[in-house]
Amino acid sequence: MLPYGLIRPFAFSLDPETAHVAAICGLRMLGRCGLLPAYRPLADRPIRVMGIDFPNRIGLAAGLDKNGEAIDGFAAWGFGFLEIGTVTPRPQPGNPRPRLFRLPQAQGIINRMGFNNRGIDELIENVKGARYKGILGINIGKNFDTPIEQAAADYLIGLEKAYAHATYITVNISSPNTKNLRQLQGESELDALLGSLKARQLALADRHGRYVPLALKIAPDLDAAQITNIADALRRHRIDAVIATNTTLSRDGVAGLPHGAEAGGLSGLPLFDRSTAVVRACVAALAGELPVIAAGGVVDGAKAQAKLHAGAALVQLYSGLIYHGPALVKDCVAATRSR
Repeated sequence: MLPYGLIRPFAFSLDPETAHVAAICGLRMLGRCGLLPAYRPLADRPIRVMGIDFPNRIGLAAGLDKNGEAIDGFAAWGFGFLEIGTVTPRPQPGNPRPRLFRLPQAQGIINRMGFNNRGIDELIENVKGARYKGILGINIGKNFDTPIEQAAADYLIGLEKAYAHATYITVNISSPNTKNLRQLQGESELDALLGSLKARQLALADRHGRYVPLALKIAPDLDAAQITNIADALRRHRIDAVIATNTTLSRDGVAGLPHGAEAGGLSGLPLFDRSTAVVRACVAALAGELPVIAAGGVVDGAKAQAKLHAGAALVQLYSGLIYHGPALVKDCVAATRSR
């Protein structure tokens, strides 16, 4: 493959979503044609998290490969694990375009995609067709037109269908781009949702003869009381991990920049401090009872290492890959190897 430094100027000359679609198509074709090496994670000391042995601490965050189309392509980059989705029970187009914006001066991205995906059935077929046999997370959400009061039904469909094909499953209740979704982080709503999911997880474990851990992905825009309430709910329902964090509604660090005022969730470097503060708060509130997986603003190895210093067990990459390409994976694995 061409070095990313040669590809990036062309990619950045395209509309961001067009470039994203082209990248996924390219990785999918290379993977399917056998033009990429078989999965070999970058070397590190394995770490056990959620009862799973991860070959290194660096993973692909949900959002880059929503439909699981390019699993083998991303696997060739050396990640310790991949997370695909967010996927919903039924296909949906997402929000109107344009809905994805680069902020290169800040190494940031704003998106208001709205869980655009082709539905969980197609994602599962893609998973079954992939050569990749490493650790795979499947990130599930609700359809935009499912009333928030019935959201649990969508998550239970996702859990049922993903269970046999995932190493772990992430419950996304924190995207800012689906109306009222973050309401599920409220104390009573979260308690009811986690109770339903945990009961179904245990039933599925009996049915399939294996336990698939559940992680909850939360927002960075939470106050101390909300984090405490979420931590209490995670412990009470014996959820296996928390991913901190999704994108932010804050515009700190991008005010006045081109596209800086666009609606949607902000990710990339401007999210780093806010998301890392939530990692630190979750680690303190959970007191080691379940692990924290960090996501948000990791653009180099030093930022990945900082997430571990904040108490995270694993680190996920997304927006940093848009700016730095696959070399970022190697840099982050090397920086976190000594932890």
